Amino acid sequence: MVQLSEIWIYPVKSLGGIKLQEAQVTDRGLEHDRRWLLVDENAMFLSQREHPELALFQPEITGDFLKITHRVQLDTIQFPLQQSFSETETTIEVMVWEDSIQAYEVGSVISDWFSQLLGFSARLVYMPEESHRKVETKYAVTEADINSFSDGYPFLLIGQSSLDDLNSRMKEALPMNRFRPNFVFTGGDAYEEDSWKEFTIGELTFFGVKPCGRCVMTTVDQEKGETSGKDPLLTLSKYRTVRNNVLFGQNLIGSGTGFVTVGDAIAVLISI
Repeated sequence: MVQLSEIWIYPVKSLGGIKLQEAQVTDRGLEHDRRWLLVDENAMFLSQREHPELALFQPEITGDFLKITHRVQLDTIQFPLQQSFSETETTIEVMVWEDSIQAYEVGSVISDWFSQLLGFSARLVYMPEESHRKVETKYAVTEADINSFSDGYPFLLIGQSSLDDLNSRMKEALPMNRFRPNFVFTGGDAYEEDSWKEFTIGELTFFGVKPCGRCVMTTVDQEKGETSGKDPLLTLSKYRTVRNNVLFGQNLIGSGTGFVTVGDAIAVLISI
């Protein structure tokens, strides 16, 4: 039986993740997933690629607030999950890769907190509902498909069997958090998700649109906030390279809204 075994969200892009038992699927990803973003003084997104220490910031949902704790300094800050901004506040044009996105700064006090702990200027911004970042047309299912601040797609799916196979090829096994999926499933063969074009999780339909090309971020130890060597990229590159891209996991677009729960059955409708 193929079923959903883990659900993850990453409220602030490139910070730590939150493991959930149930999550709401929205038109741009899981609720609260990558709706916040740290940007530099040029409004360019920050990530663990250049700043692995971002992994040390651990988010937690406490009631109606998102609480962030620095796991070394043990300093915390929190702000409302439901962000509202007055008509007098102006949006900031921020960049995620080649996409220009309208966002609001959460607050100067919040930005100063991050800047002090990071040792350089950073601002925390939020993507409001009216900001629609389109999925790349080439891979979109419909013209209305939108995304959050994630790299390119609303959801990422990885099979536990795929990680098990990868770990069997390495000297030291790595946890799933190196790959920052939204959905993990058990059952099925290693890398089976590569072929899934249309499938359901519980009552909701998803489309596999593009295998996920992996980057140096997979080499960051999520507990220590530092790069730990060349793996898993090195090992993956030996057998998972296609057109110079190292592939692991499947990017998804959803159809409809609702809830997914750990233990939900997964049924493949169309595969290639």
